[in-house]
Amino acid sequence: MKISTKGRYGLTIMIALAKNYGDQPLPLKQIANEYNLSEHYLEQLIAPLRNSGLVKSVRGAKGGYLLTREPKQITAADIIRTLEGPIRPVEEMDDDEPSKRELWKRIRDAVKDVLEQTTLQDLIEYNDMNYQEENMFYI
Repeated sequence: MKISTKGRYGLTIMIALAKNYGDQPLPLKQIANEYNLSEHYLEQLIAPLRNSGLVKSVRGAKGGYLLTREPKQITAADIIRTLEGPIRPVEEMDDDEPSKRELWKRIRDAVKDVLEQTTLQDLIEYNDMNYQEENMFYI
């Protein structure tokens, strides 16, 4: 499964909102500037996130966007499904051999499990030291 820029930038928006959770609404312009992204493109992505109930908009001079739930209650799967559609690595074909169909199913389930078990809270708490420690070799 390849996650497009819709999914990647959508995660960026949601991580920014999660970092800001409990604070004032966050304008898309601020997210666009901070991550060097197109504000126009982010505006296109925020609509499905709002329609799915993951974010809400606040109008006015101090307006912007807020998460509708705590970061620990929103998974990466919620975001990816909203922006990318169903999670599946390949289209299953009726003429695929049973062993191949089983492989595609296992890959789909593994990807789905990772996305469903990863919350926005996990993503905002992640720090680069975690990655470096896992790949550090000591002699």
